Amino acid sequence: MRKWIILIALLVLGIFAYNYIYQEHRNIQDETPEFVVTAVELSKEFSNDPKASERKYLNKTIVINGIITEQNENDLILNPNIFCQFEQKITTNDTVVQIKGRVIGYDDLLEEIKLDQCNILPN
Repeated sequence: MRKWIILIALLVLGIFAYNYIYQEHRNIQDETPEFVVTAVELSKEFSNDPKASERKYLNKTIVINGIITEQNENDLILNPNIFCQFEQKITTNDTVVQIKGRVIGYDDLLEEIKLDQCNILPN
């Protein structure tokens, strides 16, 4: 009887572990943003208190308004310290944009806020 209880407990634990490891991928573009901020406001928050800001924004979907200061094929930089990575090629000629993405962290060395799965929203 004890072997059955142990076997069932291991089976339940295995199912929970499998579901935790193999979660569905998030589709950031379908999510409702938790925050809508300007690039200047976000930069000020991170420069004033990086640890608290990272706890607040980490892994959250946000919409950010800002000015493009540098643009490459699959990434761009807003107001010069917000790095946005895109999954597709960027096709905008605008200088002021509204971007939806997920905050993945803050680089203390470069003082750069990083977002991934970004998309440029229509004006």
